[in-house]
Amino acid sequence: MAITYEIFMEKFPINLNKQQKEAVQAVDGPVLLLAVPGSGKTTVLVARLGYMIYCHGIHPSQILTLTYTVAATNDMRRRFSRFFGDELGNQMEFRTINSVCAGIIKHYGNQIGKQPFTLESDDKVLIMILSSLYQKYEEEYPTESDLKGIKTYITYIKNMMLSDDEILELEKEAGCHLLTIYKEYCKELKMRGCMDYDDQMVYAYRLLKASPELLGYYQESFPYICVDEAQDTSKIQHEIIALLSAKHENLFMVGDEDQSIYGFRAAYPEALLSFEKNHQGAKILLMEENFRSNANIVEAADQFIQKNTLRHEKHMKATKDKGTEIKEVVLKSRSAQYSYLLKVAQDCIEQTAVLYRDNESAIPLVDVLERNQIPYHIRNAELSFFTHRVVVDIQNIMKFAYDMKNADLFELIYYKISTYLTKKMALEACEISREYHISVFSAIFGYLELKPHTRKNLKALETHFNNMRNENPQKALNRILRYMGYEEYMERAGLSDKKVFIMKMIAGKEDTISSFLSRMDELKSIIQNKTNHEETNFILSTIHGSKGLEYNNVYLMDVYDGIFPEEVPKNYKHADKQEIETYEEERRLFYVGVTRAKNNLYLFQTKEISTFIKQLFPKKSVEENKISVKQKNSSVTSKTAYLKEKSVVFSEQEYQEFLFHLAEGVVVVHKTYGQGVVTAIDDSNATILFDEMEKSFNLKILFQKKLLMLEG
Repeated sequence: MAITYEIFMEKFPINLNKQQKEAVQAVDGPVLLLAVPGSGKTTVLVARLGYMIYCHGIHPSQILTLTYTVAATNDMRRRFSRFFGDELGNQMEFRTINSVCAGIIKHYGNQIGKQPFTLESDDKVLIMILSSLYQKYEEEYPTESDLKGIKTYITYIKNMMLSDDEILELEKEAGCHLLTIYKEYCKELKMRGCMDYDDQMVYAYRLLKASPELLGYYQESFPYICVDEAQDTSKIQHEIIALLSAKHENLFMVGDEDQSIYGFRAAYPEALLSFEKNHQGAKILLMEENFRSNANIVEAADQFIQKNTLRHEKHMKATKDKGTEIKEVVLKSRSAQYSYLLKVAQDCIEQTAVLYRDNESAIPLVDVLERNQIPYHIRNAELSFFTHRVVVDIQNIMKFAYDMKNADLFELIYYKISTYLTKKMALEACEISREYHISVFSAIFGYLELKPHTRKNLKALETHFNNMRNENPQKALNRILRYMGYEEYMERAGLSDKKVFIMKMIAGKEDTISSFLSRMDELKSIIQNKTNHEETNFILSTIHGSKGLEYNNVYLMDVYDGIFPEEVPKNYKHADKQEIETYEEERRLFYVGVTRAKNNLYLFQTKEISTFIKQLFPKKSVEENKISVKQKNSSVTSKTAYLKEKSVVFSEQEYQEFLFHLAEGVVVVHKTYGQGVVTAIDDSNATILFDEMEKSFNLKILFQKKLLMLEG
């Protein structure tokens, strides 16, 4: 027997605000609930399910609740059972879209008496197929990173339902024969009588479109459909959901296009923007109160995301007090982040997350933490950096310097450095090298007919290899890039130099090429086999991996133009649709990163331009969040003034807070000497470089006499 909303709330006391109550009671017809970060989305979704059952008498099995991942499905079931009990929880249909599609395919197979294709869940088998096709059509061996990239493109193609012409457009970005590889891959799967996870959706969609009986069965089975994380749902998933809900139109979608950050996986936030157009009589509801972050973070994040154009009109509102200001940590260079964060990790007594756009940003930090035996927890780590073409090429060039008889290595690198050899000549030299057990260069000079300028270049190249063996790895890296032609190859191939910076950071801590190569292997193994301890307070994560999570303190790494965002449109008004979509997704990713912070948010700032950091702060001048720097040797005045500038006796706690913000690379201002950079620090002293003068100071005296302040 159905009960009233008032009795329901008495029986299951869930604290809800006005907007949340409206969402819980929205049962019939198409509804889109736009929920800002930290607004209690899951609590509302769970409460609404209970309300549908207890107040509207809807049987649990008639409500299909779709979640983005299996983990989210299990979490939703747990949270529902916590409120309403295990017995009811076990009757609920919490499913992923893939699970529903697998059911559709199986049901149709039973109807017609045929066995459907087998799901190939072994990634190694799929990668093996792609590797064979890549070798065939690209005429070279793919790296693991190449194969991962191709696999991601195929997922995108199937989820976005791309035509052949659209795939050909995508080829320009992919840099390979994508359409041919894609078609051959699909053909190979069919020949084997199997399908991948994305095919499950492709086949389920086709079957629902082709069979009115099948579609009718599922429409009657699930007259009520709820979709969580709707902004992460792909185009084909939205099409399937639209088919399933078309008869009854009791569709409840929860999401926020401002948090759509999975474009590379074919997330399709456009479906949220066109929800009213696609569903007649649709209601748009808002949940705008953020219960997670302090008001400074909420206000800054809200005004930042308002600049996006591909969004619904809404505002995130704070429920917490102002708390601490967002802090800019001003450093001399990008590399100084790692020494600063090492200090944070050493002193970490509460939950602190370091977030970044790409996994590779964390690798130099992992290196530093491991060298200093500092515990940390790394989420969703992956290893594509170590198998990226640039990283593999540079390591192969270094390895060849130590073994110039290795013809196999030479075949991999000869056309990427300044040899100016044709393929035929290079292969001939390699064969001679193998046959006579001589170096490849001996084979070239002793047996090939060379033009004078080619011989001259090859002699120079041989000298580079010989000299490299006795250099430290940073010098060797510069030699490879600048003088051996690899930088030019990267430009020709359209390869980014971002991986080079990471390699230089690791190389800077090694004395020899041999130890550098060993360290690269060690780091790959460390990250691959890392055992995380849940009790560790210091957490490393991509922003993608932190979605849905929250942390007391958040440090955002590498927020520099060219890294995050990768590219800023030169003229936004004249940018094309693709440019705007790509840039606005990067802005959404930054927004998600910022809103993971509950109490404290730290942003690293250097002389490198950061469009996002400039745009994050409210309309008041960014300088109000930073300490202004006057001319050298002049006195410095500002609202924040010198660290702890008060005429009082300072406590040990205040002194420790002063020390906490000092680390190598931090930009500071001395009352007498002006602006400088901390170059060394220990428990008692700090060394600071002022222009060309370096001075050492006693930390206690700097603090007690109020001689030093931070740049930001």
